[in-house]
Amino acid sequence: MAMNPVLVSVPTVTTTETDRRHMAAALVLADRGLGRTWPNPSVGCVLVRHGRIVGRGVTAPGGRPHAETQALDQAGEAAQGATAYVTLEPCAHQGQTPPCCDALISAGVVRVVVALEDPDPRTSGSGIQGLRSAGIEVCVGILENEAREHQAGFLSRIIRGRALVTLKVAASLDGRTATHTGNSKWITGESARNAGHLLRAKHDAIMVGSGTALADNPSLTCRLPGLDKASPTRIVVDSGLRLSTNSKLVTSAREVPTWIFCGENCESSSRPILEKAGVTVFDVRRRPDGRLALEAILSQLGEQGVTRLLVEGGAAMATGLLREDLVDRVAWFSAPKMIGKDGLASIGELGIEHVGDARRWRVMTRQAWQDDSLVMLSAGQ
Repeated sequence: MAMNPVLVSVPTVTTTETDRRHMAAALVLADRGLGRTWPNPSVGCVLVRHGRIVGRGVTAPGGRPHAETQALDQAGEAAQGATAYVTLEPCAHQGQTPPCCDALISAGVVRVVVALEDPDPRTSGSGIQGLRSAGIEVCVGILENEAREHQAGFLSRIIRGRALVTLKVAASLDGRTATHTGNSKWITGESARNAGHLLRAKHDAIMVGSGTALADNPSLTCRLPGLDKASPTRIVVDSGLRLSTNSKLVTSAREVPTWIFCGENCESSSRPILEKAGVTVFDVRRRPDGRLALEAILSQLGEQGVTRLLVEGGAAMATGLLREDLVDRVAWFSAPKMIGKDGLASIGELGIEHVGDARRWRVMTRQAWQDDSLVMLSAGQ
């Protein structure tokens, strides 16, 4: 369920180019944790004393210990009198670990530079206020836009109650993902496919429809060297529990978590077999047309702590999410090939009658390898 945080307005302090440089370094650290720290945000922290970095930290896999704690442990006594650069407001609530704002105070930090205020009601300005009450100078808003983009998944879960949804499409120039026979290997080249695997590593979970799972029998893991343990939780939207108990997703469920969303009161003899294999099965309400309610799935994922969701297939899933305005980002991989009208379309019917009614996506980044390309797009919300 979405929360309604009350953000506290806090004054800022003039920053310098040095502050921006150290915060940029903290954001690079934070990027390393994307896909591994949920339900907690991935935060970066850099401690600087007399112009020298004395400690670095990033939220550990699983969300603990926090970045500030790790940086302070690395710095030791050198943290006294230092400036802390933190990509998200230090937490002020007691969880499984003590509040990070208290740890900074106890360590003798004299200045804290914060990129972004935390919208979580348990902190939401109180961490900043606690630091100031202890006599620590606090500057808020340095590289805020960059931090907001970095924390888009966490912000989405806290404010909207659901993960940030990124739709990944690998298509030919004419928007086809396979030939009329269903053959799709390979639309793009190796470099583009590696970029797709890196996307998996940067997301908490990856979702496909049952049609894709049945047709392709995918593993949905990250197969880049050194990132094999960064594979996201695999999710299959399978209203009738049709997924084979011998599929790769099921037989590897104890190594890489696999979740299936099926319809309420779905009666299937495979359910106890799936659960015995380590698959987690969720029941979701159906829409009047019999399909599962995608918004309800995203809400349940939010309740489970998922902040960043990558959707890889297929066209029915992509079309459903787009029709319901549930896509926040698009990762569009394009190959210089023409497959033709008889090929499988990447997106189905959206019911748009006028060009002016079509959503105009904002280009975030562009990347190219040999002939293939990747354009990252934002819904611009």
